[in-house]
Amino acid sequence: MLFLKSTTVTKAPGIYEVDIAAKPPGKTFGVYLATDPDNPPSDVLAALEAAGFQQTHSSGYTHKDRGKVLDLHFQKDGTDLFKGWKVEENEANMAFINKLFSDQGITITPRVMSLAEAYA
Repeated sequence: MLFLKSTTVTKAPGIYEVDIAAKPPGKTFGVYLATDPDNPPSDVLAALEAAGFQQTHSSGYTHKDRGKVLDLHFQKDGTDLFKGWKVEENEANMAFINKLFSDQGITITPRVMSLAEAYA
């Protein structure tokens, strides 16, 4: 679950928050979205799926300010060991992710999760 201060402000239509994160050692990134279930970002979700990202998690909840939130997680397998991304795959996938979200007016900052966060 992504930390949201409020559901009254969105980063883009239907998107409250975006997190681009990788489990250590940080070569293969996942896309984590907090979305508005009543106004889903259909174009973003369709673009992720068309690029080979598969939804691995979906969980709805009501935020403390009473807004509804749907957390979605997307992963894309690579061809490296344990389905990780090779360098070329990382470059291509991260370029796609950057373009997809910059087209929505969202600046992303990829990060590597802590061990505790990654395996909680």
